[in-house]
Amino acid sequence: MPYLAPVADLLRTLSANGELDRILALPAYADLGFGRDEVAAVIEEAGKFATNVLDPLNRSGDLEGSQVTPAGVVAAKGFKEAYQQFIAAGWPALAAPAAHGGQGLPHILATAVGEQWAASNMAFGLCTELSVGGMMALEAHGSEALKSQWLAPLISGEYTGTMCLSEPQAGSDLAAITTRAEPDGEAWKLFGRKIWITWGEHDMAVNTVHLVLARAVGSPAGTKGLSLFLVPRFLDGQPNDVRCVSVEHKLGIKASPTCVMAFGDDGGARGWLVGGLNRGIQNMFTMMNVMRLGVGLQGVGLMERAYQHALGYAQERVQGRTAEGGKARIIDHPDVRRMLLEMRSLTSASRGIAMMASAAIDLAQHHPDPVVRRAARERGDLLTPIVKAFPAESAVAMTSHAIQVWGGMGFVEETGVAQYYRDARIIPIYEGTDGIQAADLIGRKTTRDGGAVYRALLDEIEALQGAAAPVAQQALAQLVARLREVLPTVVTQGVQPAYAGAVAFDFLMASGYLLGLYALVRNANDPLALPQDAALATFYAQHLLPKARAHLEVVMSGGAAVAAFSAASF
Repeated sequence: MPYLAPVADLLRTLSANGELDRILALPAYADLGFGRDEVAAVIEEAGKFATNVLDPLNRSGDLEGSQVTPAGVVAAKGFKEAYQQFIAAGWPALAAPAAHGGQGLPHILATAVGEQWAASNMAFGLCTELSVGGMMALEAHGSEALKSQWLAPLISGEYTGTMCLSEPQAGSDLAAITTRAEPDGEAWKLFGRKIWITWGEHDMAVNTVHLVLARAVGSPAGTKGLSLFLVPRFLDGQPNDVRCVSVEHKLGIKASPTCVMAFGDDGGARGWLVGGLNRGIQNMFTMMNVMRLGVGLQGVGLMERAYQHALGYAQERVQGRTAEGGKARIIDHPDVRRMLLEMRSLTSASRGIAMMASAAIDLAQHHPDPVVRRAARERGDLLTPIVKAFPAESAVAMTSHAIQVWGGMGFVEETGVAQYYRDARIIPIYEGTDGIQAADLIGRKTTRDGGAVYRALLDEIEALQGAAAPVAQQALAQLVARLREVLPTVVTQGVQPAYAGAVAFDFLMASGYLLGLYALVRNANDPLALPQDAALATFYAQHLLPKARAHLEVVMSGGAAVAAFSAASF
């Protein structure tokens, strides 16, 4: 069955959790003539593109994958043509700065649209996400000369972008990076190899702009000595000293070429410094945080797609008997409905969390009051690890549910359901594993200010008004109260690596379940709410929120059981 964009759900989430009216009233957007009708039109058009152009390539791309040829890496059949339609429609420029050719629309709208790319064709959507992240990093940290030369073609989609961090000996340990940069007049020459480079080489665009972490000659060891460089695949129409050595054979996202990239095998890859020397980690985090939101959206999109596929089958497949003795569709069985409701509620909850984070980005960038901008930036920082990891973990579980609803047929590749699970499995791993996200949440984002930003979030949730889902709101209040009891322990003990490492994942998941119910209750209280929104929030409160309490029990245990096992004990 084809993917159908959940337009009504997206609009309701934009309204309730994306603070749509507040964002559209910001000075940066108020003069654009964009209102709710225009927002709806954009989402509907994106849905048509996702359904008619991207979704038909999802299965074929998975079967065919990208190909390494003597001329370079070639995308799966149909992808290049789809990409040309994508840029002709102006989708890459949606939220890009108008000063460099973008449309300058709100980040929350780009989030609603980006979910549809992930849902209809995650492998294709990855390429566009990386370009957006590259745009934002270059716009924030690049010199005027670099921006004038490279931003416009990235924004138009003529060029695509990549993020080059990991190396064979380093992985997530960026301090171990050995790619080096040597001065070359006004530019630099880079030498080294990078792995796991998504869309590192392909034939869909005329050029690829690599943002590369490397160590300039003479810089100190560790992450403090890393700098960020812009290294294009082509310079003035001629190949730069950059090439794809191989493409990984992966469990999922097979149509997305994950490349091993060689820089400088033939004298040095020419590149330019982005931002100050030895400030590479700080500058790259601009792109990394954008990508972490994008990865969370991949989880949302895959859950939506898997839910639609499972629901369609459950409504048609006849198996067993009803209580009255008639033939039953499998959706008539309560356990199947339970799984479908878990899929639907976690999809909607995760969508709401992503929209909260996106609203924080818009407010941090464009609100006229510096106090509000700072608070929004802090809120966005707090939400980033949650919005990456909670949908990621949920997507693996819910795409597994989709296979379970289909039963034995779900385990058969020809039905296409297994692809969602295979694609989802990377989401908890890349852009910083979920364990890294959890350590960031508990060890930096929560403890660095004594828990002040986290408590402000609890205050906001506690102040929620509305009575559409009273059972859910009562459960929400009870969990907020429990988190207020737990937070002092997290703040005092979270600076200790042994404690944080043992319980951080549970703290993140409890926070995710809390925010998920908050999002669902806000949906239920919104003027655009449907009657089933309150029922969905109630289901989530009764069936899923108890998991948050279990996670908090682990947090309070202090991680002693983990500490009892040394590495030598295994």
